[in-house]
Amino acid sequence: MSKALIDFIQNEWYFFFPLLFMSMTAFALIFWRLLLNQGAKTDMGAFLPVFQAILEKDGIEAARQFAATQSGLIPRKLFVAGLDNAKQGPAAMRRAMANTIELEILPELNFLLPTMLSIAKIATMIGLLLTVISMIETFGAIGEAVAAGEQGGAGAQAGKIGLALFATAMGLITAIPLVFSHVQFKAWIHKFELKMKSAGQKLITLVQNYKENPPTQPAAPAQGQAVPGAKKATEAVGGKRV
Repeated sequence: MSKALIDFIQNEWYFFFPLLFMSMTAFALIFWRLLLNQGAKTDMGAFLPVFQAILEKDGIEAARQFAATQSGLIPRKLFVAGLDNAKQGPAAMRRAMANTIELEILPELNFLLPTMLSIAKIATMIGLLLTVISMIETFGAIGEAVAAGEQGGAGAQAGKIGLALFATAMGLITAIPLVFSHVQFKAWIHKFELKMKSAGQKLITLVQNYKENPPTQPAAPAQGQAVPGAKKATEAVGGKRV
């Protein structure tokens, strides 16, 4: 097997290197997409309590600023879009977050996936095409050997037939991981979309609770009402002047 592969690289290098380049590109795209998915995640169990505390203590604007500084897509895009429309009510928040999911977050999550699927399909077809071209040359050589009356013409070309199949094998080696990764990424995006919808509903609930129970501010003393301790302070000052 190793000797056949070496022969394929040496004798059919014009087939090998384009397929190798496509394979390397495929694995680079998979790794890139994995890194992007990792950066899109947010530990909601740790984020939500901090976010709720800031919302209850400092208000909507402070909570928005905190969400905008996070690296995950849910706080940085979804929560910011919802909080920007918090004054207009839950319906406006829900519409804004739905538009953000549809127009911003999902396209970002699907980045590279069409390219991966295209390379998977093209690699298979190119591998098959190169195999067919090599087989045509091999069978032409067999025909010339038979016409010349040489014995064992087909057997002499058996090695080249095996080499031709390496192109198909390399195309499949490129395509199979890409197709598998594409399916897994699509499933992950679907789960992430459900997670975003759940987080959006929690945000609406938090904002509604904040509006119904705003933080209480210490009441200012009414005009003419004595401030506690003011009389004692005045008497003390007056005593010193005497």
